[in-house]
This record gives sequence, structure tokens and C-alpha cells, in this order.
Amino acid sequence: MTAGAREAMGNRAGTERPAAPKHVRSRPKWGDVSLRIVAGLVLLYLFLPIMVIVLFSFNDPAGKFNYTWQGFTLDNWADPFKYPALTEALKLSLNIAFVSTLIALVLGTLLAIALVRQRFAGYRAVDTFMILPLTAPEVVMGASLLTLFLDFGWAAGYTTILIAHVAFEVSFIAMTVRARVRGFDWTLEDASMDLGASPVRTFFKVTLPLIVPGIVAAGMLSFALSLDDFIVTYFVSGSTVTYPLYVNAAVKAAVPPQINVLATAILLVSLVLLAAGTLYRRKKVVI
Repeated sequence: MTAGAREAMGNRAGTERPAAPKHVRSRPKWGDVSLRIVAGLVLLYLFLPIMVIVLFSFNDPAGKFNYTWQGFTLDNWADPFKYPALTEALKLSLNIAFVSTLIALVLGTLLAIALVRQRFAGYRAVDTFMILPLTAPEVVMGASLLTLFLDFGWAAGYTTILIAHVAFEVSFIAMTVRARVRGFDWTLEDASMDLGASPVRTFFKVTLPLIVPGIVAAGMLSFALSLDDFIVTYFVSGSTVTYPLYVNAAVKAAVPPQINVLATAILLVSLVLLAAGTLYRRKKVVI
């Protein structure tokens, strides 16, 4: 073999790519399998009551109590507002949740911005008092609010329920919005005012749009907390009956399947709103 042939063969051997290693299928680790099993059991534990609520909205009970499965029917969904007292209680709960959430959103958002941006006298005290409604037992909070209203001579009813709900919603909203405000780039406000915008215009055109996701999340949380609150409402409601109070009283007399129907409807609306918000955020990211 000539020297040129040997050189050509050497160059060819140097340019050849090594064979790709064969893919070896790794065996599943028992730790990963155990983690997945535990996660599945936890999810089942969380969603099983919701599944029961939805399932029994299609039940056809023989008596007054919708506790045992008797048979499938769509009659309950055909007439979800069969019981006027239940319907009025739900309307009242939705009204209180909506109004209290609006009030708490304004107060909580302003409080969150003030706690992040400003350092004023009593800052630490305000920060501590904001956490108290989150940590105090609801029984204590309800009894304290009832005592306060009685000292003022206020009759328990719609107004006292509204004030009580705003009282504990502000803390949840302020904590949620503050987490969003902490990641805000304040130089954007400086740039806006350097370009001639007033502080008010800067807030509505720059600050507010950037913290809207946190405000929306806080509003949804606040609305849900208000809608299903029972303990605090029980203390300050007087003769006013909200949806949770009606359900609690119905356990002793009758539990119609319409309770499950309305609860399932609220769940479906919540899921639709959550899905719409998720799709909207993904669309903005893509754009």
C-alpha cells in the first residue's frame, strides 16, 4: 500500500462519526413511583368531596335528605331555583361577596402599595395588624365583631355582614397584591413622570396595568372567601340568611338536591373564569 493510500484511509477514519450509543431504558425508581402514588392520593382526597357534590346534583332522592344515591335524574337541573328561600340566600351571598370584594380591593391594593413604597411611623404595627385576621381563629374574630357592633348599637344584618367580610378580606388582598408589587420596576414610574405625566396619570397608565394580575387573583380569592364564609357571618348576621347559613340550617330539616345543583353551577362558573384568565395570559405571552 502506498503512502498516499494510507494517508487517505487515515483521513477517512478521522472523519467518520462514532456510532450513536444505544438508548438504554432506565428502570423506574421506587421513590418516584411512591411520590406519584402519594400525589394521586392527595388529589383524590382533595377532589373527592367536589365529585360527590357534582354527582349528587343528579340524584333523585326518595325523601327530604339528599344523602343516599337513589337514581339518576336531570329534573334537579331543570328547576334549580325550585326553593325561593335557597335562591334568595344565594343571591344575598353573591351580592355581599361582590360588594365586599370591590371595597376590599380598593383598600387592600392601596395598603399593599403603601407598605411596599413607604416607610412611615407605625409601619411595623400596620404590617403586624394586617396579618392578625389571617392568624386569628374565625370564632374569636366573629365574636369580637359582634361585640363591637353591639357596643355601637348597630342591628345585625346586611351592613354588619358586609363590614365583617371587608375586615378579613382586606388582609388577604393586601398580602396577595403586595407580593406582586414587590417585583415592580419603580423606574417605570420615574420615566413616566420625567416624560410629563402626572402622578395620578402614571398610576392609572403605568402602575395599575402592571399589577392587575395580582389584583385579579386577590379579587377571586376574596370573592370565594366571602361567598363560603360561615363562622364570622353566623355571629353578625342576625336574622339575615346567606347561602352557607341556609345550608347549615337545611341539614336539620331537609337537604334538597338543588343545593348541590347551585354549588355545582358556582364551581363551573369558577372553572370557566379560571380557564378564560389562563388563556388570556397565555395569549398575551405569545403576542
